[in-house]
Amino acid sequence: MQKKILLAIMLASSLQANAQNANQDSVYKRWFVGSSLLMLGNFIPNDPNPPEYVQLNVGYRITPKDVVSFRFKRSIYSWPIGIPFGPSFDKPGLNYPGHARILAPTIGYQRFWWKGVYTSAYALNAFEKYMDENRKKIGNGYTVYLDFYLGYQFKFFKNRFFFEPSIGCSYWPVRTNVPEAFKAVEKKWPNYFIQPGLDFGFNF
Repeated sequence: MQKKILLAIMLASSLQANAQNANQDSVYKRWFVGSSLLMLGNFIPNDPNPPEYVQLNVGYRITPKDVVSFRFKRSIYSWPIGIPFGPSFDKPGLNYPGHARILAPTIGYQRFWWKGVYTSAYALNAFEKYMDENRKKIGNGYTVYLDFYLGYQFKFFKNRFFFEPSIGCSYWPVRTNVPEAFKAVEKKWPNYFIQPGLDFGFNF
C-alpha cells in the first residue's frame, strides 16, 4: 500500500511539473526588438573613419530555446574586412583608397543549450556601394556573409530586457564586383574575421 501511495505522489508531482512547464512555455514572451552596443563606436571622438553603424534586430521565439530573427545593418568601412584587431587595423596605408557603404538585410537562427548559453548563425546579404577618396561612386558589389556566434544571455527586470555578449566569426564565401584598387588591398588578408557581439533587446 505504501509503495502505491508513493508511486501516486510521484506521478502527480511529475504531471504537475509538466503542467507548470507547459504553462511557462505558453506564456513566455515570443517577440523581441533590439540592437547592438557596437553602435557606440559612432561616438568615438575625432575618428577619421566613423562607421556610421546602424543595427536593428527583430526576433520571434518558436520555442523557449529556438529563435529566428531578422536583422538590418548599415555601415561604412574604409579598411579590408579581414584585417584583425591590432596594430594593422585602420592603419594608414592599409586602408581602402576610399570606402564602402553597406546595406545588409540578415536572417538568423539562435539555439539556447543550457541556461543562457547559446549558439547562433546568420546569413547577411550585403549590398555594397564603393566610393573613391573624393566620395565619387566607382561601383556596386554584393557579398554573402555567414556569421557564427557563441554567447550568453543575461536577463533583467523579469526577463523584460536582455544583454547577449558573444564571440563570433564572420566568413564571406561570395564576394563580387570589388573594384581593383580595393582588391589590391584586400588580397593581403583572409576572408574571415573574429569579432565580438554585444546585442541587447526588449522582450514583448
